[in-house]
Formats: sequence, C-alpha cells, structure tokens
Amino acid sequence: MLRQIARQDVIEIGPEQTVGRVAALAHVAEQYGFAYGEARRAGHKKALVLVRMYRDPSPEARVRESATLAAHPQAGHGGTVPGMRQGALKPLPEAQEAVARLKDRIMYDAMAQAADKRQQAIAWGYCAVLVLVLLIAGMPLGALFGGAALAVFLGGAFRLGTVRRQRIARRLTDAGFVPVRDEVGRQRFLAPGQQLPGHANPFAS
Repeated sequence: MLRQIARQDVIEIGPEQTVGRVAALAHVAEQYGFAYGEARRAGHKKALVLVRMYRDPSPEARVRESATLAAHPQAGHGGTVPGMRQGALKPLPEAQEAVARLKDRIMYDAMAQAADKRQQAIAWGYCAVLVLVLLIAGMPLGALFGGAALAVFLGGAFRLGTVRRQRIARRLTDAGFVPVRDEVGRQRFLAPGQQLPGHANPFAS
C-alpha cells in the first residue's frame, strides 16, 4: 500500500476478509494525504472487501502528509506506522474513533451493494428457479415448502441488512458526516466539505 501511495493518486486496499483490517489500512492512507472513496464486495461469493482511496488535493491533506512523512520515516521498513501499534494493524487509542467511523463508511457502502435492486432481483430469481425446477421434477410439496423457506430467508436477510444500514447511518450522522447521493443514486456519507471523486459539487440538490 505504501508503494501505491508513493506512486499513484488512486490506490486500492484489499481485497481483505475483515472490514476492521481494511479500515485500519484506510486510516493509515488518510495520514498520507488520501481520502476514502468507496468500498465494494469482491472475490468468491463477494466475501472480500475492496476499498478505493483518492489523493486529497486540499492544503490540509498536504500538511498531514508532510507531518506523517517526517514523523514516520521508516514506515514500510519495520518502523512505526501512523495511528497503529508498531508491528500490528491495531489502532492506537487516539486513532480508534477515526478507524471506527471508517469501518462504518466501508460497511455502509459494501452493504449498499448487496441491497442493490439488481442484486435483489437476482436473488429472487434464484428462488423462482428453485420452485420451477422442483415443479418440473414432480415435487410440488418440495416446491411449495422449499420456495417458501427460501423466500422467508431472503426477506429476513434483506430486512436485517436494511436495519443494520440504518443503524450505521445514524452513527455516521451523529459523528457529523453528511449524507449525499452519488451518480447512480446511492446514499453515501462524506466528511463535511469533502466531495465525491469526480463531482464538482456533490452537495448540490
């Protein structure tokens, strides 16, 4: 990741299995002048998380980057890393709140992908295919009970995802993050004054 930071304006973190690890790495990248951009599911069965970050052009980010380079000259060579305990991706007390909010933003974006209407349509399509296959196989009771069980499971999973996203959204709003809509209509949360990559004014109505 540090090699990407030194050479690129857009970096990718992951894919990783745990959101906590990705959030910790994203926090480190922020100290080098990058801003969180987006997260998405990746890999087999979408079990991994991939985060994309962008170099922040603001003067504050450049000051933060310079301070980090001066304070951690051996990062990547066994030295200290900003915000983390040496030799581990465990946030120091002063970084725990920032990492927790990054984790919320990553989780919110990744869960939004699963809640996408197209993804839900695919899931319900699998349910319909199961019922059809069982009917063709001459198993009407299996089609009835199997289809009903899968429908209940999918409905519960989608509802649980909605409730979890609402709780995350409340935490982010309470922490001062601003809800905005991206170019495809998904709700995102940005720090005050931050812009979505490529948007001149994401706060415009």
